[in-house]
Amino acid sequence: MSAVQLGAESQRRVPQRTASIDVVVPVHNEERALPGCIEVLGEHLGADWPFNWTITVVDNASTDATLQVAQQLAESMPNLRVLHLDRKGRGLALRTAWGQSDADVVAYMDVDLSTGLDALLPLVAPLVNGHSDLAIGSRLASGSRTVRGGQREMISRCYNAMIRWTHGARFSDAQCGFKAARTDVIRPLLEQVRDDSWFFDTELLLLAEHNGLRVHEVPVDWVEDVDTRVNVIRTASDDIAGLVRVARAKIRGTARVEGLPQRPDPRPAHPQAVLAKRENGLLWQLVSFGAIGVVSTVLTSVLYALLRTWWPPLLANLVALIGTTVWNTEANRRYTFLQRGTSGRVQLQGLIVFALYYVVTSGALLGLQQWAENPSRWLEVLVLVVSSVIGTALRFVLLRSWVFRAAEEREPSC
Repeated sequence: MSAVQLGAESQRRVPQRTASIDVVVPVHNEERALPGCIEVLGEHLGADWPFNWTITVVDNASTDATLQVAQQLAESMPNLRVLHLDRKGRGLALRTAWGQSDADVVAYMDVDLSTGLDALLPLVAPLVNGHSDLAIGSRLASGSRTVRGGQREMISRCYNAMIRWTHGARFSDAQCGFKAARTDVIRPLLEQVRDDSWFFDTELLLLAEHNGLRVHEVPVDWVEDVDTRVNVIRTASDDIAGLVRVARAKIRGTARVEGLPQRPDPRPAHPQAVLAKRENGLLWQLVSFGAIGVVSTVLTSVLYALLRTWWPPLLANLVALIGTTVWNTEANRRYTFLQRGTSGRVQLQGLIVFALYYVVTSGALLGLQQWAENPSRWLEVLVLVVSSVIGTALRFVLLRSWVFRAAEEREPSC
């Protein structure tokens, strides 16, 4: 027998290794929903699934018979394992299960199966072949189909817009309960993530992008579970606090994670980037900043006129400015000063510029109150417009000479 024949024979005898997937299902008091979920998920994975698979049910301090139900299911299902935690928290469940898993890829989904399982294979495939590091299902991506109420739709879109504006995130849906990651990548990140509740997903994705990892998005079919137990108000406040905390970590440099693969930046250079580096870059900045400033001034004036019906001048002005300044800063970052990334330091400096802008506009309103005893509403708006123009000029000088110049100097040269 020739050497070639021996090599071919040995290849037939050695079984090729198949990637392994561990699908985690966190549950809390889900004794009724759990059996149906596991049955449907098990049938889906058992029908020609191309990878080795395991389902892990993580019981989060349930007070009903969820743990007993899960254990009974595991007795008749060899690919099912059960973990029990004495403390509640979706982030804690994922941190524990993913950290203990020996699979190549770890995933998770909600017990209500709101997300269509047809998206599971497209979710994990880019991780198995090494193209991406994390993968998320998105209800807001092009091609997704969702069924949910107007209130949750508005909250979801506003929250994800806030993430993009404040952190420059490129993913579209942070909290869809349908995610996966390569195990060798997720473990270093888990050591850095601090949240054990609903903000866990967002923090994980922000840290992943901040450290240059590639996040793959999959459009999903998603149907709202009307029996949701999420406290919307408390979750929203925790999410805002979490965004601030992650921004502070970026400022301090503690958001960097060692031992992660380095990916090239997938974002192409801005089409105006060359122009900005030429002598006429200032002209582009003035035109772009002026256009954004006009839109911001109009929005601020309209909001102020509406809010002034119920509130005093200073409070109405503060709320109107807050409502437009986040958009203004992000728009200038992208289109005026042509920066592709963002940092917590830039955000902090932007807040200082906003404070000075507020002093200028509010000082003008206070001066009007001292000069005229009962000024008309339209005179107040006129004074606000004039002071906004002055404040806008001051903002441009500070952003160009301080905030974004410092950020540009910190970026490595090509």
